[in-house]
Amino acid sequence: MNEEHYILFDQYLQDELSAEDKVKFENQLAEDPELASAFDTFKELNLHLENKFGNADAFDAFKENLKTISNNHFKDSKPKAKVIAFKPWIYLVAASVAILAGLFLFNPNPNFEDFNQHEGAYFIERGTIDANLKQAEEAFNAKNYTAAVPFFETVLKEKKTPEIQYFYGISLLETNKIQEAEAVFNELKAGTSIYKNKAIWNLALSKLKQKDYKSCKEILLTIPSDYEDYDQAQELLKELD
Repeated sequence: MNEEHYILFDQYLQDELSAEDKVKFENQLAEDPELASAFDTFKELNLHLENKFGNADAFDAFKENLKTISNNHFKDSKPKAKVIAFKPWIYLVAASVAILAGLFLFNPNPNFEDFNQHEGAYFIERGTIDANLKQAEEAFNAKNYTAAVPFFETVLKEKKTPEIQYFYGISLLETNKIQEAEAVFNELKAGTSIYKNKAIWNLALSKLKQKDYKSCKEILLTIPSDYEDYDQAQELLKELD
């Protein structure tokens, strides 16, 4: 990647491109896997810095400081034939992350897939909803969450229990129906069932899946020490620090 690519990445993220240039850039991403990979890495670095500094003002101050460092470094450079207006902090992001964020490139943020191990669903129910609940159970345990969702929804119309809601919420989260999943987990969180703390844990996982590390950490800190998977929550917290 050359410096023009990084300028383009930043302009796209800052919504500084014209509609025509934006479409052109998105087409390039679709056609060039190497460019798309570099862009994803650039976004990750920016997101990591934003989360590390906690708020936009602190992040902006950090970038301004990098501008000063960059200007001092390049002020004695020979003038170039073509002058391009750009943000010098872009070229120092990788090095700054390595120093300020604990060698990010060698110690990346945790992934949702590393922590989304779920217990199996085993329901004991009788009555008219048996067939749908059994199919929901089988689809869930086979990790076919897309198939499980409509079965759970059919069951919940007739019988709404925290247990069924919990496994339905997981199925929604696994199929990227984030808002619906969080609505289910927040309802369980507000209740008093044995699924209350499990729901909080899955709310944290939802934020992790969205790479909202700040919110993930805040939720993890609310999990009580008597939660059965408290050690796993602490492990995730440690990886987020």
